[in-house]
Amino acid sequence: MAGVGPISQDWEPVVIRKKAPNAAAKKDEKAVNAARRAGAEIETVRKANAGTNRAASSSTTLNTRKLDEETENLAHDRVPTELKKAIMQARMDKKLTQSQLAQLVNEKPQIIQEYESGKAIPNQQLIVKLERALGVKLRGKK
Repeated sequence: MAGVGPISQDWEPVVIRKKAPNAAAKKDEKAVNAARRAGAEIETVRKANAGTNRAASSSTTLNTRKLDEETENLAHDRVPTELKKAIMQARMDKKLTQSQLAQLVNEKPQIIQEYESGKAIPNQQLIVKLERALGVKLRGKK
């Protein structure tokens, strides 16, 4: 059995020292002011583009011209008129409200409202859920 016997303690003092300041701490305003008060020599270096935003805007003129010349109309697909009318008709035939239909397909009522108003971006998974809940075919040929 190790450790059996008289217990002894080490009463030597332990000295804990702080680390020397790193580069970021040396540049701190407090450290610079303390060095000035102490009379230490301070080196100041001005960076070439300090205080300006030239580096960020130098290459934008090329991109701006390309964007100005761009004429392609980029827009998301919207729910077709036939689909939104089919969803509304099927929902009315089942005598469901938009919120009841949304609950059946585990979606928010706002999603059903967007589909019926034609503002939503079509999602095939949701259309499949709607087909199952309403019992009608909404995609493809009738």
